[in-house]
Amino acid sequence: MLIHPEFDPIALQLGPVSVHWYGLMYLAGFAMFIALGRLRIRRGQSPLSTSELEDLLFHGVVGVVLGGRLGYVLFYKPLDYASHPLDIFKVWEGGMSFHGGLLGVMLSLWLFALRRHITFLTLTDFVAPLVPLGLAAGRLGNFINGELWGRETSPLAPWAMVFPQAHDGLARHPSQLYELALEGLMLFALLWLFSSRPRRRGQVSAAFLMGYGLARFAVEFTREPDNFLGLLGLLGLGLSMGQWLCVPMLLAGAVLWRWAGKGQPGLR
Repeated sequence: MLIHPEFDPIALQLGPVSVHWYGLMYLAGFAMFIALGRLRIRRGQSPLSTSELEDLLFHGVVGVVLGGRLGYVLFYKPLDYASHPLDIFKVWEGGMSFHGGLLGVMLSLWLFALRRHITFLTLTDFVAPLVPLGLAAGRLGNFINGELWGRETSPLAPWAMVFPQAHDGLARHPSQLYELALEGLMLFALLWLFSSRPRRRGQVSAAFLMGYGLARFAVEFTREPDNFLGLLGLLGLGLSMGQWLCVPMLLAGAVLWRWAGKGQPGLR
């Protein structure tokens, strides 16, 4: 079996300031967003200028942080935070939701598009291919921190890994790496290639919603569910919270894809 190496979560110590690997992964994601966006701008495949791209990143960061935190509060521990509302601001204790972050980003993009007089779906079609590599960086940060590990698997499996942070010695799936590969690298490759040619407005955004939803739904079968929630047996199905949150994402993507298919060919 493989043993998680228990990386030091602090990458750099600059006097009293500690620079964590997870923070560096966020910075790497933002840097890749800007680099890929500038590449698309140079190719004439963007509704934005370089300065507008940088403004967009700022809006997106605000949406990610606020949406991710509020999403975690509402989706995962609403009763706990209702009893201790000041704990909502204790972000250093962890607790972020991708799906909440996605909603926060969508709201920030809508406001940005409104102020810049850009069609919302034109903007989201541009943004969607720039996001997955940042997601990959985030999952790498999860792996370095030894958090969000997978469910138990056979000790004889070549991918089996023991996470000392789990304090149980069980062989587990390194599900963070599965998510890095599927939600990050694979989704990026598919969206980048798909969006490299003119598509009907909304199709790239729909492909992101369905692609991420399917990848996350599949990987959740190998990821240990949150211990305070477990599997949620709604409608006779025992699924994790992450999987239930992917269901409306998949449905929205399918509806948007069908709607976009009725648009004019080559429309961005």
